Amino acid sequence: MITPKPVLDYCYGFESIDELDFEKGNGLIPAVIQNAQTGQVLMVGYMNKEALQKTITGRFVTFYSRDRQKLWTKGEESGNFLHLRAITTDCDKDTLLILVRPDGPTCHKGTVSCFDASPLPDATARYIMNMIK
Repeated sequence: MITPKPVLDYCYGFESIDELDFEKGNGLIPAVIQNAQTGQVLMVGYMNKEALQKTITGRFVTFYSRDRQKLWTKGEESGNFLHLRAITTDCDKDTLLILVRPDGPTCHKGTVSCFDASPLPDATARYIMNMIK
């Protein structure tokens, strides 16, 4: 039987949640969500310490809703959960990059990404194709 690695082995740039700078954002920290397999940016959300701890413990990405003033786990209503693969912080420790495996569309509009209107995925594909030629 294979024993999974402890979740903290998937956190890079910090060893404790207390190292992160939640104060700049009045208790919240932005979290950029990226597909671990494709590299596509899926969404941006906000976390407080409790949401980040729940994400690390439960391995499903949980955010703090600024509108509803409460925690919410992505997928709790849609079934399109974001499975935690890795978390890293930027150099100032005030923003997170979270790599995930999505169960389905991430955007509440039913699209793969909240950034589907961006020309970047097409531009990236064209760039890669030109490099191969």
